[in-house]
Amino acid sequence: MPKRILIGTVVSDKTDKTVVVKVERKVKHPLYGKIIRRSKKYHAHDEDNAFKAGEVVRIEETAPISKLKSWKVIERVQAGKGVAVEADV
Repeated sequence: MPKRILIGTVVSDKTDKTVVVKVERKVKHPLYGKIIRRSKKYHAHDEDNAFKAGEVVRIEETAPISKLKSWKVIERVQAGKGVAVEADV
């Protein structure tokens, strides 16, 4: 059976070797027909703590790693927004 691959945005990287990835999809409302956004958060394994909040990443389904983690981060699709750095004046 092929592994599912999803693309989402890292919303949290605070835990060790884990990132939380928010995946959004667009669905048509069953009655009104308007396109609405639905999102879900996935805990994904990040072995090197390489991914930071705001980055767009590709995640792949794996065998369960822990209670919440059954996904792992494959690659970075797009870098996150630049972080504000305080300048010395």
